[in-house]
Amino acid sequence: MALVRLLTSAAQGAVAGVAGTTAMSTMMEGAGRLSGLREQPPRTVMRALLPGRAQPRPVERSAAVLGHLGFGATSGALFGVLTAGRRPPSWLGAAYGLAVWAASYEGWIPAAGILPPAHRDHPHRAATLALAHLPYGVVTARALRRMRR
Repeated sequence: MALVRLLTSAAQGAVAGVAGTTAMSTMMEGAGRLSGLREQPPRTVMRALLPGRAQPRPVERSAAVLGHLGFGATSGALFGVLTAGRRPPSWLGAAYGLAVWAASYEGWIPAAGILPPAHRDHPHRAATLALAHLPYGVVTARALRRMRR
């Protein structure tokens, strides 16, 4: 029974994470244009991770979208498990979104040599990316709350 609850929480979180990623991506597109981001980070990350690094643009674009949705779903699944079937408040989702940003942009992304750590990056990009993770977390939390009525 505990395993079923765990898997259910993870599945709910994954679905909520996709919703959160969609909201975040929409915000990043608009904010990226305003802040002068030349390329969205999911595309930069996928370009660095794809073998050969010289993929046709449609392949890069598709890989970036799928990779970002997959990462958002995985992060959402973790949030679903961490909240263990409870209905998380929006503020907790926002805090979780910022934690995902910090783990990514101060952690594994610079460790992989893809982008500099956020504290050394261009201030507009760092701020844009941090702010974009707020709707990710809030929408993820709200979607979980709706599923867990």
